Amino acid sequence: MRVLSILFVLGFLFMACTKKERPVKPKDLIAKDKMEQILYDLYILNAAKGVNSKILESKRIKPEKYLLTKHNIDSTQFANSNAYYAFDADEYKVLVDNVKEKLEKDKETFVAQQKAEEQQEKRRRDSLTKAKRKKKDSIVKSKTPVRS
Repeated sequence: MRVLSILFVLGFLFMACTKKERPVKPKDLIAKDKMEQILYDLYILNAAKGVNSKILESKRIKPEKYLLTKHNIDSTQFANSNAYYAFDADEYKVLVDNVKEKLEKDKETFVAQQKAEEQQEKRRRDSLTKAKRKKKDSIVKSKTPVRS
């Protein structure tokens, strides 16, 4: 039994140490720039599912189906292309880093837009408050007797 266990472990180590070959380039390989767009949309959809999946469910949006339809691809094509690009970790890291960079730019734009909207809302509230004060002041002034 002990010999069998040792042979099993050695066999496992031998199999783990063999060099894996790059997957065959798929005939319908998705171009890198399109793959970046798909991964970008995938990150956005996953974030949307994480934040509030009930909104997607209520609108009957299926993120995976939406993604495949939007980019006119099928799940097998995506899986094969993703496996092909992911085999080379350095190449895939560049692809993912480009997506993250785009997401960061979009985040900065969103944050700036959100701040501008908050400032605009604050100015609107301040102007309403100022108008209410003016109205109160005019009422208070009119109550004082006028002497001739």
